[in-house]
Parts: sequence; structure tokens; C-alpha cells
Amino acid sequence: QVQLTESGGGLVQPGGSLRLSCSASEIIMSLNSMGWYRQAPGDQRELVASITTGGTIYYGDSAKGRFTISRDSAKNTVYLQMNDLKPEDTDVYICNADYGFFIQWGQGTQVTVSS
Repeated sequence: QVQLTESGGGLVQPGGSLRLSCSASEIIMSLNSMGWYRQAPGDQRELVASITTGGTIYYGDSAKGRFTISRDSAKNTVYLQMNDLKPEDTDVYICNADYGFFIQWGQGTQVTVSS
């Protein structure tokens, strides 16, 4: 089963930046998209950003204007550059890969924005 490995979370001050990375352990030809969601305890997962294999990008409202998603197909990796971080961005960020017939989720990485 494909595994998603996330990295790049941590503690940052307001106004700072972080870059999250998510790598898939194998290439599966049915991949439709990869992306990032966020989830607080007890809440539903919320789309942050996703990118399709065709290059179409979707951003959630919290990400527009501050976050940028990109991908390196050769490395099977998707990145989320997060700039001008705010305390309300604090959450667990979870990588997602949509293969059509199944969706794989990562373990999540904590992002904390605090002074």
C-alpha cells in the first residue's frame, strides 16, 4: 500500500513561513491529485490546497493569497509553501493522494503559529 511521508511542520512566529513536503512511496498511474488538508480536534478536514496531475490547482479560503502548492512529479512529492502565517493557521496538516479508486492519507504534521 502506498505510504505518504510528510515533513516540514513546526512552531513558527506570526508572519513567518514554513514549507511542508509530502512524498508518496510509489508511483501509481491512477493518481488524480495530491494535496493538503487541515484538521483541528473534533472538526472535519478542510481543504487547504490540492494540485491535479494536469496541473490544476485548488485553494481553500484560508490559503488564498498566502500559500502556494507545487509538485515535483519525478520525486512523487507535493509541497505547500506557507507564508505570512497567522495564529489561526495552527492545526494538523494532513497530506492526501487521490488515486480514484482509493484515497490515501498521511499521518499529519503539526503546524503551530505562536509568538
